[in-house]
Amino acid sequence: MTGSTSSFAKKRLAMVLAGGIAGLAVGLAGVYGIATLTRNAGGDPACRPAVELARKIAPFARGEVAAVNVAKSPLKVPDLAFTDANGKPLSLADFRGRTLLVNLWATWCVPCRKEMPTLDALERELGGKDFQVVAINIDTRDPDKAKAFLKDIGITKLTYYADPSAKTFQDLKAVGRAFGMPTTLLVDPHGCEIGSIAGPAEWASKDALKLIGTALGKG
Repeated sequence: MTGSTSSFAKKRLAMVLAGGIAGLAVGLAGVYGIATLTRNAGGDPACRPAVELARKIAPFARGEVAAVNVAKSPLKVPDLAFTDANGKPLSLADFRGRTLLVNLWATWCVPCRKEMPTLDALERELGGKDFQVVAINIDTRDPDKAKAFLKDIGITKLTYYADPSAKTFQDLKAVGRAFGMPTTLLVDPHGCEIGSIAGPAEWASKDALKLIGTALGKG
């Protein structure tokens, strides 16, 4: 009886160990599977040229734009949806063919407010058929407040765009490109990330003009 009990116990222990090893294997597979998905997320082969361009502009991410993180892996930027001043629906896809500096801002964000004149100056300096600053206001209440603010500080070159749902911020957050305000991305003509920055920058500075000018092939 004792031998039978001992044999049963050994078999039970073997089954428990086997189950534990199997569970560990599944767990590791899950972890590595998630890691693989994370590494491959947004890895669009069509965006590899943008990564090459990012490497070229990396030496110019200094001074006033030292906080710009140049793209190190190919990322297709989400097709952010917003409206123009008249409420017409738009998305980043409507701007294909131009390099964009996409900026999310809000009137309650003090650094954003200070940054707006520099974005306006950048648009004045480089804006045209090859480049545009797309500054998207994400105030969720009283859209007229943002328009009034821009008028009061003399913004004349930036086109007004808005996303009162603030979904644009969530879309960028989902791909790890939005952590606070302001949030800014440099996007190539095919909708691929060249670089990004969390926080404000002096976009009218010589450093910024050199960085973006290089991205446009004017450096």
